[in-house]
Amino acid sequence: MQDHARILEVACLAAAAGGEVLRHYWHEGVTLRDKTESGGKSYDLVSDADVESQEAVAKAILKAFPDHELLGEEDLVGDLSAEHLWVIDPLDGTNNFAHHIPHFAVSIAYFYRGQPVVGVIQNPITGDTYHAVAGQGAWFQGEPIQCMPGSDLSKALVGCGFYYDRGQMMQQTLKAIEHFFVQNIHGIRRFGTASLDLCHVARGIFGIFFEYKLSPWDFAAGQLVVQESGGKITQANGEPIGLEPCSVLAAAAGLYDEALQITKQYHP
Repeated sequence: MQDHARILEVACLAAAAGGEVLRHYWHEGVTLRDKTESGGKSYDLVSDADVESQEAVAKAILKAFPDHELLGEEDLVGDLSAEHLWVIDPLDGTNNFAHHIPHFAVSIAYFYRGQPVVGVIQNPITGDTYHAVAGQGAWFQGEPIQCMPGSDLSKALVGCGFYYDRGQMMQQTLKAIEHFFVQNIHGIRRFGTASLDLCHVARGIFGIFFEYKLSPWDFAAGQLVVQESGGKITQANGEPIGLEPCSVLAAAAGLYDEALQITKQYHP
């Protein structure tokens, strides 16, 4: 097994390299394209920023570990059964980026034999950086973080996300949101960057976050950050998370069971 400190160092260097690309395009401008040609929707966007950020991240990782596998959003198809697997989102929050909202991130996770070991998530505009190492805790800007204490849902702020599907899945998400509001939660927030939303759970900003479909690069690093901060993360129907697209529910330990009863009820 690789040295955790070395893996974390490389992950941070790779995130910084990807972030440098994104900052360049943020200031200089970039042409956004939709993914209709590959079966996506007209509001599912990609740009040279996504592609070049991933190239920079991959280059930094492979320079240190040339025999490791890479799985990434922009056509990096790594072997999920590989002993050493990196899961990369070079630009999580592309729609925010496209509309010049400074809330997006580079997300990088390292998996050893199918288990998350290191996760790094960085907003290249604000510099906000989260990281976690299995068994060693979760951190924000170098300070340890923990999930929201207590078990009172009425004191929680709930984060959510919407997949690109605007049919049944959107309707089920709205029903779940309505149910959460009936529990007198403090409010609902939809920020559009799942990796950072998961970090908000870990940091105690959100008590809960759910979304009914995410890709593995959306949650791979954030999954570990939540777990290492004392939270719980599964699919939104309670099943374990793997490395396939699935729903996600992340919550503070004291809020998870009650949140699951809601998200499970409306699970598409």
